[in-house]
Order: sequence, then structure tokens, then C-alpha cells
Amino acid sequence: MKLHVGCGNVILPGWTNLDIEKLPGVDIIDDVTTLTKIPNNSCDIIYASHVLEHVGRNEFEDVIRTWNKKLKKNGTLRIAVPDFEKIITWYQKTKQIIDIVGLVSGGQKTKYDYHKMIYDKKSLTEILLKMGFQNIQEWDWRQTDHSKFDDYSQSYLPHMEKDKGLLMSLNLEAIKINEPPSEQMKLGKSPWRS
Repeated sequence: MKLHVGCGNVILPGWTNLDIEKLPGVDIIDDVTTLTKIPNNSCDIIYASHVLEHVGRNEFEDVIRTWNKKLKKNGTLRIAVPDFEKIITWYQKTKQIIDIVGLVSGGQKTKYDYHKMIYDKKSLTEILLKMGFQNIQEWDWRQTDHSKFDDYSQSYLPHMEKDKGLLMSLNLEAIKINEPPSEQMKLGKSPWRS
């Protein structure tokens, strides 16, 4: 199974498109944080484009743990999130807060469209390693089978300047090597939890 979670209106052919809202083309209506309708060890790949930032700082590790459980061993987790390092770079260069407010706060068009967490490559890589993933690397949207479907993994500033602009999305892929640590396992206090 190729599972596209939090798909919204971007429906990928050949993928199982999952969203919490009943939208045209959605195959499964389910919560991306629990994936109760997806069997464990059933997915070859899970793709989440600009989904993880909608989960709070006290929950996102559990979401990644859930996604790990749904993947087969050696399955791929492909994530795209707003790149906080690039957001800061852009703001320092332009001093235009209007350019970055959506990346930081979300579109706020529905009750689900609010951002609750920020990421950079170092922090997200550390969490993925902690949750049983390895071979973590950036992926190029142009090299995917869904490159023709514009989603936020292709977010650039200036807007839509994909040849000359700055990619504002942190796109990471990771391979499931191990099962995630259980929720009860003592991993030390997470610096993300309040």
C-alpha cells in the first residue's frame, strides 16, 4: 500500500488517499494521528505533505510512532514540513512577515488548518532516529511519482518560483528499520513536551 495521509484536495493516482474530512477523491476517512483503519505493517510507503506541523508538540512523537507501526519493515516514510531554518532565513532577508505567516501559522481555513509545531532538519532527524528510522535523507519532489501534483512539498518563495526561489519545505525520507519504542519505554524526558 502507498498511503497518502492528510491528502486534502491533492488526490494521487495509484495511492490510497486518506484525510479526516470527506473530500472528493478521498479513499479513507480517518485521523492521521491514529490511522485506526490502516492495519499495522501494511504500508510500503507513507507520504505526509505538510501534515505533521498540524500536530502539537506533546503529540507529534506519538504520531511518528503510529506511522512507523503502519509501515512494513524497510518501508519508507516521506515527510514534508515547513522548514523553520528557511523561514528564518527568508524573514531575515526580506523583513516581510506576510510572506511567512502561513508557513508558521497555517492557512487557518478550517479547524484543522492551524500549525502547532516547528521543525528543522536536525530536530526532525533526531526524532526519526529515536522512532526506529534510519537512512534519513532529503528527497527532491521532482524525482517522485507525484511530482506533477503541486502540494506544499513544492512551496517556494517567491511564490511559485520553482527555478529561482527558495524551497520553504523540509522534505525528508526515512526507512523503517525497527519497531518504534513503546509509549511506556523510558527514553528520557523529551525536550518537546511541556
